[in-house]
Amino acid sequence: MRRTFEPGTLNIFRWLTALRLGLALLTALLKVFLPGQRALRYPALSIIEATFLLGYLLWPWLQRALGTLYLPLGLAIASGGPIFEHAVTVVLRLRAGVPPTSAAQDLWMLIPILFVPLILTAWEYNVRAVLFFCAATSTLELLLYLPLVVRGRIRYAMVVGLVFAGSLLFGLVGYVVVRLVRAGREQRAALARANRQLAHYATTLEQLTVSRERNRMARELHDTLAHTLSGVAVQLEAVRSLWESDPEAAQEMVEQSLASTRAGLGDARRAIYALRAAPLEDLGLALAIRELAQSAAGRAEWALALQVPEDMRELPPAVEQAVYRVADEALANAAQHAGARNVRVCLERKGTRIALVVCDDGQGFDPAQPVPEGHYGLQGMRERAEMVGGVLTVDSTPGRGTTVRFEVEVEPDA
Repeated sequence: MRRTFEPGTLNIFRWLTALRLGLALLTALLKVFLPGQRALRYPALSIIEATFLLGYLLWPWLQRALGTLYLPLGLAIASGGPIFEHAVTVVLRLRAGVPPTSAAQDLWMLIPILFVPLILTAWEYNVRAVLFFCAATSTLELLLYLPLVVRGRIRYAMVVGLVFAGSLLFGLVGYVVVRLVRAGREQRAALARANRQLAHYATTLEQLTVSRERNRMARELHDTLAHTLSGVAVQLEAVRSLWESDPEAAQEMVEQSLASTRAGLGDARRAIYALRAAPLEDLGLALAIRELAQSAAGRAEWALALQVPEDMRELPPAVEQAVYRVADEALANAAQHAGARNVRVCLERKGTRIALVVCDDGQGFDPAQPVPEGHYGLQGMRERAEMVGGVLTVDSTPGRGTTVRFEVEVEPDA
């Protein structure tokens, strides 16, 4: 037996009991004003039984004291009370001269009242509980009517037939309710499992994203600070060896070291600025790509061909970030490794497809050859593309330049 109840079961039980008490009180008032109505006889028993049950359901101490027995006892009162009340009513009506057939047929009046504990039993428990409910209520009815049958006041076949028909109806309704409740519980359990899996996937994705972002930051710093510092270290070693033998050459090496340091500092500042991705927040994707390309062309003295729209409809932040990072990396590679003179940057949207193309006429490379140690640009761009479900293609031939193309699908309503 479960230790907890379905949400709202006790509140529904209380409200239905209060409704039954209200109907019993209304019946008592109608009996006063319509004393000749046969169906309105003896409401006092209903008032007493409903009041006792409502008091039971509204006493918190009983729920804490009885625990798992609290609801079954309440259902037993809600089931047995009306049956006992109806049997007493039948006896009183027989003594008042009501024909036995009419008195026995009033067993049908129990069905609407017993539907409440029946449905709550099916809602809270299972088919076996429903069968127990049917057997218990039928047995109690037969036992209470047995003295009347023995005395010949009511026909045995009539009582058995009415009780059997009621039990059959209760069993069918209870079975349907049990199946519906079981399906709902299975759906809730499946939903809870799906929510746990989604939470696990979200945590895993967040950890993977953080790990990839750390790797990318490591590559950014490697391509800026690491290269600069390693070059300065070599130059300072040369200065130390030339300091006494060739002061003029040493002085020239110092000047070169200072220039390299300033250039590295500028690259580091640009990398940190790019990590913040402030242009996307301030300008939007289209203007940020335009400014990025123009800035790179100014530093590298390229002839720049731009095919970027003045504005682009809002895209998912992850897609904007990926497109911007791929463009930044492609332009940085063209400036550092390609030795290009002409660069073309194209950004367009056709339906749900976003396409970025960065093309240069530099020295190119062989994509089939392994990437040299310490060069992580292409790997970083591919990781960016995969994170948003995009496709990155790199077409390059030694001596004939490089074309980087990044395509990604977005939602139609993005």
